Amino acid sequence: MTTAPASAGVPLARGAAWATVAVASVVLVLLAVWLVPWDWVPGGRLVPASPHEVFTSDQLARAEEYSAGRRYLGWASYGVSLLVALVLGLTPAGARLVRRVGGRRWWLAVPVGTLALLLVGRLVTLPFAVAVYRRNLGYGLTEQGWAGWWADYGKSLLVSWVLTALLLLVVVGAARRAPRFWFAWAGGLAALLVVAGSFLYPLVVEPLFNTFTPMSDGPFRSSVLSMAADEGVEVDDVLVADASRRTTTLNAYVSGFGGTRRVVVYDTLLAELSPAEARVVVAHELAHAKHDDVLVGTALGAAGAVLGVTVLALLLDTAPLRRRAGISGPGDPGSVAVVLALVALAGLLAAPVQNATSRAIEVRADREALAVTGESTTFVDMQRELSLRALSDPTPPAWSQLWFGSHPTVLQRAGLPASLEGAR
Repeated sequence: MTTAPASAGVPLARGAAWATVAVASVVLVLLAVWLVPWDWVPGGRLVPASPHEVFTSDQLARAEEYSAGRRYLGWASYGVSLLVALVLGLTPAGARLVRRVGGRRWWLAVPVGTLALLLVGRLVTLPFAVAVYRRNLGYGLTEQGWAGWWADYGKSLLVSWVLTALLLLVVVGAARRAPRFWFAWAGGLAALLVVAGSFLYPLVVEPLFNTFTPMSDGPFRSSVLSMAADEGVEVDDVLVADASRRTTTLNAYVSGFGGTRRVVVYDTLLAELSPAEARVVVAHELAHAKHDDVLVGTALGAAGAVLGVTVLALLLDTAPLRRRAGISGPGDPGSVAVVLALVALAGLLAAPVQNATSRAIEVRADREALAVTGESTTFVDMQRELSLRALSDPTPPAWSQLWFGSHPTVLQRAGLPASLEGAR
């Protein structure tokens, strides 16, 4: 059994913690107001396209059939995962598990206990993950075999464990070393980890799942680099990911910032879209790079980390919560379970704001792509094709889109060109 740390009875500096919450909240709000383009259609409003303007009846029926089942599986998996996290964290069960598997040394108990808790979460949601994979196979969204799927599943667990364990080592370690002001140390270190993680992600994590090669020389590559130069975006190259071994969907993205920034397109996108459509997609991603959207998200995430850690410290300083969780304080390795539970609950509560931010940033990139290419019809055709290949739900429930939609709906995006024209 892991003994309680000597710092267990030292009170938190609650006044300083509340002051930190206030300052971090103001900083987060100011960053969001300053950096996020909340106005989707400057001078007007976005009017979504009609479903039957974009899709045939058969296409709508197939997309809605797939996405309805996929949505219910996602909701069920999320709900079960959250419930298990709360049961483990808000009862002594989670702390007992951490102590049983982790031993007496806190610096070993934290990562080992974290792995045990993550494994429990993965096991209870595994049936839903398998059901989603089988559904994707049945609808032709993937051709990946079971061996590849299990390999990716294991690698995603590994990445989640390493990142989560690092953050929890920071929390527990800081609480043991500086019990009164541990929130300040842990919050600062968590913010640094957010920045470092965002910077290193393209170099450390992405290569675990895909192989990246420079785009082949040719007219399309030349047009992309010329477009980047015209927009003042520094791009040494555009990388192509071998996504076809995992999915048949079409995608592109920007990751990293500074020296690790990269623009990546799926090989499926280059194979299936026309050059004009692919050029609009790349213009969208170059807009993300132009506005340093990854860095924007990183800055918001770092401020959010300071705020979140400080609120966590105030919660863990309450005796009723510690008794319910069966821990002596945040320096107790058993606190890993309650921290994970509170983080999961905070993630659910923060999701509408996070996703509203993401949708606003995505619409700005769409506006930029339209302005750069001048291809309104091609833009709508591209959105239709991406949606058809992913079987995205064109009309998701409003509350689901509010809570979980990280991108505008395809009908919102298809209505953007006409909305912008009407605002002029």
